[in-house]
Amino acid sequence: MKLKSNNPRNPNLLGLSSKTAFLLLWSLFAATALGQQKNNLVVPNENLIAQGIPDISKELSNAVKKYSEARGAGLSAIHPNGNEIIINTRFGSTSQLHRVVMPLGMREQLTFFDEPVAGATYEPTKGSYLVYSRDAGGNEFGQLYKLDLKTLESKLLTDGGRSQNGGIEWRRDGKGFFFTSTKRNGGDRDIYYMDPNDPNSVKLILEVKGGGWGIEDLSLDNKTLLIGESISANESHLWSLDVESGKLTEVTDRKSKGVIQGGANFSNNADEIWYITDKDNEFERLATFNLKTKKTSYYTSKIPWNVEGYRLSEDKKQLVFTTNEAGLNKVYLMNTADKTYTEVKNLPVGLIGGTAFTKDGKYVFFTQSTAKTSSDVYRLDIASGQIVPWTKSELGQIQESDISLPKPIEWKSFDGMKITGFYYPAAAKFTGKRPVMINIHGGPEGQSMASFSGSGNYYTNEMGVAMIFPNVRGSSGFGKTFIAKDNGYLREDSVKDIGALLDWIAQQPDLDKDRVMIMGGSYGGYMTLATAFHYADRIRCSVDIVGISNFNTFLKNTEEYRRDLRRVEYGDERDPKMAAFFEKIAPLNNIDKIKKPLFIIQGTNDPRVPVTEATQMRDKLKANGNVVWYLEAKDEGHGFRKKPNVDYQRLAVIKFMQEYLLN
Repeated sequence: MKLKSNNPRNPNLLGLSSKTAFLLLWSLFAATALGQQKNNLVVPNENLIAQGIPDISKELSNAVKKYSEARGAGLSAIHPNGNEIIINTRFGSTSQLHRVVMPLGMREQLTFFDEPVAGATYEPTKGSYLVYSRDAGGNEFGQLYKLDLKTLESKLLTDGGRSQNGGIEWRRDGKGFFFTSTKRNGGDRDIYYMDPNDPNSVKLILEVKGGGWGIEDLSLDNKTLLIGESISANESHLWSLDVESGKLTEVTDRKSKGVIQGGANFSNNADEIWYITDKDNEFERLATFNLKTKKTSYYTSKIPWNVEGYRLSEDKKQLVFTTNEAGLNKVYLMNTADKTYTEVKNLPVGLIGGTAFTKDGKYVFFTQSTAKTSSDVYRLDIASGQIVPWTKSELGQIQESDISLPKPIEWKSFDGMKITGFYYPAAAKFTGKRPVMINIHGGPEGQSMASFSGSGNYYTNEMGVAMIFPNVRGSSGFGKTFIAKDNGYLREDSVKDIGALLDWIAQQPDLDKDRVMIMGGSYGGYMTLATAFHYADRIRCSVDIVGISNFNTFLKNTEEYRRDLRRVEYGDERDPKMAAFFEKIAPLNNIDKIKKPLFIIQGTNDPRVPVTEATQMRDKLKANGNVVWYLEAKDEGHGFRKKPNVDYQRLAVIKFMQEYLLN
């Protein structure tokens, strides 16, 4: 057959019959159209398992991009010379280590991994190398690595297996450090010592029982460690360890139940330690403890809020501490000789993520964010009070006028208890009653604070959705009575706090009680699932992120190092009465009461809330005929950390909201 043309787009020129030519032309047209259609869609990457999620257009992705490119920076370490710092920030897919050597100087990237780097510490004498932590796929089995700052080569220091390693405390001479690890059996967090120049030098210093142990401080002579033992969010104790003999001695009274005693550091008085405690008080106070007389002296009793943390200067003559005052942080400087303190002025109202003195005690570096800005690193000159920014993180294309600012709100629950939260209103350009997203924090001892909502501004500014972040009973920051109000058999009282919030929403003239979506992560995911069946007739839809669907199966499958800590909070599933209670309240066993669409999001490698909590909920919902969307990331753990996964999750949630909240 002689071809009249080599143009495949014109089949008739190939000498084919008209019918054959038509079919061929149609197949070419259909293939081209399908290719164009696919090119106009956002396709989940190879690590994502997406089920029930409809097509997402690139048009939506482009619209959201303005709000999805913000980044933040956090302080990781200060060089011994005090003139350079290590920060964590993200320029690619994950957060990595960067060096900054001057205010607003270039952020020099030091690590380049697919997995996020959690944090770092300098060798304390010359600062010639860093020791940092990194896990794999969100499994939280953090391994320690040594990073040579000249070659940027990393060397694995720990076993590289299914163990958690961290809590580094250096010798002052830099010859080695103490650290915690679960490598002995996966459940007990023992104390080890290592010379990072010889990883084979690692040796067991203290063998313990339980996953709540950690190193607090090391004495100047390198002979004594202060050790903390965490029992729960309501109880912790302090011990001292003789490094040479391995003798462990009780510091605080181990018989004191329901008391926080932690954050300990040696003072410049040999018989005294600093620590934070809620002993004899509703809130956690900064205090000293005399090791001989066993007497505690308190210094922040006039501040009716928790002291969240503190840092001592190298010479222990100065102290900086941070308070959590109704969801906002304040910073104070103290003279340790006379214990007088003053608030640091000229700080924007916001949240403080960490503080640290330079070695010479002249400056304090800290991380701060506000409702209008992501987190950045600042330096306080103690003598002058001047505050200088060292990083300035980009917010993408977000403008100040796009940002919804949090407003404190409160309501009374079923038993008259006052519950509070933060309300982010929809942009003023939207009229009429606005749909609402209720976003519940995890923990359960987490706390929603007046923070920058980042990409959440798309909901308020482009979708007209108001957001409420409640602090139900069990949240931290409101005293030890409040934090214990959801323990054990009181679990569903916190769910009733959301029911009371729904009542509050119904009374607001600018909010639409008939268009409410519940969303939450971890324990907030359990709350989301529980609300879905308790208040099915009062919500439109729900988004559960790494949530607990049955406390019995959760406690059976969560990693061993955290199981006992969770039993104190939730209850012991080995007790038949408690197990029966768990079965009664399990969202998994109340599928028939869930009437509205549900979106489940989970990381495959989650060590806290195992993936089985999500899959068993998904499968039972499907079998029951419920509308259920499902998204699982094979390279993530307890929530998504990698930007491509985060971006797709965000788009899928927006699509879900468009389908079921707004329509």
